[in-house]
Amino acid sequence: MSKEEYIGINRKGDLVTISLMGRWCVESLDSIERSYRSLLPQVAGAKKIVLDLDEIDSIDTGAMIFFLSIREDLKKRAPLEAINIPKEFCRIFRLVKRFAAPPSTTAAAPSLSPLLKLFEHIGKEAAAMYRDFTLFLNFTGRSAVVFFHTLLHPSTFRTKETASNIYKAGVTAIPIIALSAFLVGIVIAFQSAVQLQKYGANIFIVDMIGISIPRELAPLITAIIVAGRSGSAYTAQIGVMKITEEIDAMKTMGFEIFRFVVLPRMAAMMIALPLLIFFADIVGIYGGLLVAKLQLDITPAQFLDRLQSEVDVKHYLVGLFKAPFFALIIAAIGCFRGFQVSGNTESIGRYTTISVVNSIFMVIAMDALFSVIFTELDI
Repeated sequence: MSKEEYIGINRKGDLVTISLMGRWCVESLDSIERSYRSLLPQVAGAKKIVLDLDEIDSIDTGAMIFFLSIREDLKKRAPLEAINIPKEFCRIFRLVKRFAAPPSTTAAAPSLSPLLKLFEHIGKEAAAMYRDFTLFLNFTGRSAVVFFHTLLHPSTFRTKETASNIYKAGVTAIPIIALSAFLVGIVIAFQSAVQLQKYGANIFIVDMIGISIPRELAPLITAIIVAGRSGSAYTAQIGVMKITEEIDAMKTMGFEIFRFVVLPRMAAMMIALPLLIFFADIVGIYGGLLVAKLQLDITPAQFLDRLQSEVDVKHYLVGLFKAPFFALIIAAIGCFRGFQVSGNTESIGRYTTISVVNSIFMVIAMDALFSVIFTELDI
């Protein structure tokens, strides 16, 4: 075929009419492109370009993509108008236009100043945080609905699954909790002993250990360890279930995901964490007792007698009161981030990291809030 069988051109003054002819297909693209390039010099200086499609016999999707590039090129040269558009051509045009990638505008985009880029980044992060917050509210709302439904129908509660999660989140965490609490008790007691010796106030180490560990340090340290250990495990487990399509399979079979996956983990965490904190209280105080004996010559009998007489029970109750709230935050964030995993295994690592960071931050923030509230209430 000659080039005139694909593209013809007719110029009258500032008006250029380009006629498309023949059968446009992928196999003819080389010839079509040569025809178009050879006619471009005649388009220079035109005030208006008209595309006449009356004589085009057919066009496939590959040739249509090339036509779109021609159309964009001509639009840059002069105002463009298309006439005599066949119905089949119009249908393929809409189809390809819908799915074809838009022309790149990166080079034409104005360069932003560093300050504007900073504000743009802050805006995007704020929008992402808002979306996450609304999704998390939806998640907690659905979890609450399932929880109240389970209260009304106790037989639907998955006892075996909950017991298994209590073992994984609680029992297997005892060694690391014990070691951490013991070391924290030793460090706090040792640092306090050095200062108290200067003023001859050795016995007040009991008050310091008996208040600081059960009220603040044991709940906070235990919650942080559990968030990094069990909260991340929840995210990874649910993430793997999503990637392997177990979640989709359960939905297809009619299982309530929140009742089968989320509620047992939340319930297990809310049962296990208070017990772990109580255990951490005992171990942490024992670590302080050892330092008091070795550093300040306070016998265990003196330590325990002072602990019983001077340290009020409310300090232990305050620490235990925080536990269910910490547990709810850790389990909810862990499960929520797990459901956000999608696509590939790389997202598991990403959302597991996000889960741990979010959980630890929320635990610390909630602990600070409780401290302010209890101080104002004189508790």
